[in-house]
Amino acid sequence: MRSFSVISMTERAAERVREIVAARENAHGIRLGVKKGGCAGMEYTVDLVTEPNPKDDHVERGGAHVYVAPEAALFLFGTEMDFEQTPLRTGFTFTNPNQSSACGCGESVELKPADLKALAEARAQSAA
Repeated sequence: MRSFSVISMTERAAERVREIVAARENAHGIRLGVKKGGCAGMEYTVDLVTEPNPKDDHVERGGAHVYVAPEAALFLFGTEMDFEQTPLRTGFTFTNPNQSSACGCGESVELKPADLKALAEARAQSAA
């Protein structure tokens, strides 16, 4: 049986998730979502998870746990989550095939939903 994942994460992202969880009591991982906002229309959200939601999609890499909100799955399907540290910015980055544009400041993006049929097929194949 193949494991189904809405997103993937790099080792750098997994390392940062482990650091975040280790620094906070009762933390199990982080939760990714999207919300309306910003000049391009949508923003990624990253929240601490103290109580996993069974409806979330769960991704694990080397003990790093990331949960994807069900309402965000169509917008995040196929996304690779990474972590970068530069002189100007430190944070998670997302390479998202559903992103059609981004604002100039980099804080918001325009996302189109993934193909629902492709998502359903991927989940069905992983369950087989």
